[in-house]
Amino acid sequence: MSAPRVLAVSDLHVRHPENRETAAALRPTDPGDWLIVAGDVAEQVEDTVSTLASLRQRFATVIWVPGNHELWTRPKEEGAPRGEARYLRLVERCREIGVVTPEDPYPVWTGADGPIVVAPLFLLYDYTFLPSGTSTFEEGIAAAQNAGVVCTDEFLLYPDPYPTRQAWSAARIDAAERRLDEIDPALPTVLVNHWPLTRYPTRILRYPEFSLWCGSTRTADWHVRYRARSVVYGHLHVPRVTWEDGVRFVEASLGYPREQRFRAERGIVTESLPRQILPVPAPEPDPLAKYDKPL
Repeated sequence: MSAPRVLAVSDLHVRHPENRETAAALRPTDPGDWLIVAGDVAEQVEDTVSTLASLRQRFATVIWVPGNHELWTRPKEEGAPRGEARYLRLVERCREIGVVTPEDPYPVWTGADGPIVVAPLFLLYDYTFLPSGTSTFEEGIAAAQNAGVVCTDEFLLYPDPYPTRQAWSAARIDAAERRLDEIDPALPTVLVNHWPLTRYPTRILRYPEFSLWCGSTRTADWHVRYRARSVVYGHLHVPRVTWEDGVRFVEASLGYPREQRFRAERGIVTESLPRQILPVPAPEPDPLAKYDKPL
């Protein structure tokens, strides 16, 4: 007989038909299973909401954090909310379908390994994961431009009403820090954010300059500071499990179909989705350990 688990997936990108089929096939193995969805479900609000609503019909609890793609506002979306207003629209729609967001009380898992606070976070990035040989934001952006690596966020992710994405990120990190500090210090956590909390996972990127859009140095110790049993993230499209300071870090991306084919063609076998987060599994081998820059 199965027992309830906390599972995770990220970067479903359901605008791709293959990925939409994968999302539709996600199923619990126990009626009490929870599902973490760590961002980048879709680029359109309605696609994001309909996918999450379908998952909520199947899983006992669904926890969502935004990725950068949900926050994009394209020029053709005339009059559509952007920046913080777009995020808050998504939060409102998620609440209507019973999906937990970073603006809601943190749920407490009381199954095996519990009680554990599952903390969904929305922290963005502040360009402090600087490329090698650079020491300022301006130098980092110049290095990325010279390498031909500039994230689409620069054109579609608006920080309104904040003056910059850095300012929005600082406000989000400050707010999350206050809430995490309020958690009972006797309780461990699972920290969930679309972007990695530490820089370590970005070392495997084919284009290291892309690390600029991947997180903040301000959260480098949060997995220790907030007693994390596990950290769940996505964004990198490099599904793997690593360990830092005895804490399990799970990159739970599905990613684009071409990336899935790339891994399959090279025999890179990763655990099927969704990934188990709780109870914490025994340490598993990293299928990408032998690759310096695999994807």
